[in-house]
Amino acid sequence: MSLIFIGTVALDSMESPYGKADMIPGGSALYGSLAASYFTDQVKLVAVIGGDFPKSGLEMIQDHHINIEGLQIKPQEKSFYWSGKYHENMNNRDTLITDLNVLANFDPIIPESYQDCEYLMLGNLTPQIQIKVIERIHKRPKLIVMDTMNYWMDSELEALLKVIQMVDVLTINDEESRQLSGEYSLAKAAKKILTMGPKYLVIKKGEHGALLFSKEEVFIAPGLPLEEVYDPTGAGDSFAGGFIGYIAKMQDTSFATLKKAIIHGSAMGSFCVENFGPDSLQNLSQEDIAARVKEFISLTTFAV
Repeated sequence: MSLIFIGTVALDSMESPYGKADMIPGGSALYGSLAASYFTDQVKLVAVIGGDFPKSGLEMIQDHHINIEGLQIKPQEKSFYWSGKYHENMNNRDTLITDLNVLANFDPIIPESYQDCEYLMLGNLTPQIQIKVIERIHKRPKLIVMDTMNYWMDSELEALLKVIQMVDVLTINDEESRQLSGEYSLAKAAKKILTMGPKYLVIKKGEHGALLFSKEEVFIAPGLPLEEVYDPTGAGDSFAGGFIGYIAKMQDTSFATLKKAIIHGSAMGSFCVENFGPDSLQNLSQEDIAARVKEFISLTTFAV
């Protein structure tokens, strides 16, 4: 059940109405691989960091038995850095600083020990890098999941459409689905996007949950009403990690399993927002996760 998670391992600074944190470990691959590690002990990381990335951050990753053979370390360079400030409603944020640093020339290396990959999560990176990763894995994985964003729709649409044709599951948010499809209705948007290549589409709606589409079926997962959201950074990546981690655990890619994976991914995303950075993902128990999943189930269970 080997799972590769490619994305960013970064340093983040963020501020919200609940406080702020400076220069802490972050990035899509860090959040996602941590979340996935609760479902499988075969998570393999592909990313790049600079010499300024803290030793404690590496230890956190390794404590979760995540394979870092594919993590490139550039001692003379700086890690990818992002800084942002969240507004009162926590749904809107201002990006203050984005320094690509080592990410500017990132050329992903897929070690030989990673070539048994059965599940591949392509975190939000340039479409060109995502294509390289797919091409550098000798045998096509059972399932390829891809995350992307509106920036690549604006700047790299041709390459983005190429990689979308190569994947099984595309995950984007509601506004991105509208932009990519040109349709306002999410049902119409999903129908159009599914003609572009993927078998399944996940539309993330933040605190309002997520939708899963195939050409024949639709599933709606609720959002969990949380009293306090400290830091939404990494919530979507934690969702992705829980989603593909659960699929890898179950060794099944049917729509029925993907429905359950949506709930488990949502549970991991809900843990993530309860503290700054990846703190809330570090010491969860299986009982914690099971209890959170039950909370999601209780939101939609009713008798007729």
